[in-house]
Amino acid sequence: MPTITVRNVPAKVVQSLKALAKRHNRSMEQEVRDLLEGYVAERRAVLDQIEAGWQAQTRRPTPSEVDAWMAVGRP
Repeated sequence: MPTITVRNVPAKVVQSLKALAKRHNRSMEQEVRDLLEGYVAERRAVLDQIEAGWQAQTRRPTPSEVDAWMAVGRP
């Protein structure tokens, strides 16, 4: 399994991770793994929903339509 190293993590973040890990009766390393996996899974689910919505469209919007939608409400 690959390894990652995260440097310069603020002390308050580390303290919070340790507290979460203790509350869940696991190591801080396992807590971080679970948080990362949960974030990625949630993001993947949202992207899958977006893709399903696109698949249901009868046509894709043109770039100029997308630009116009994004400009709504902007000065």
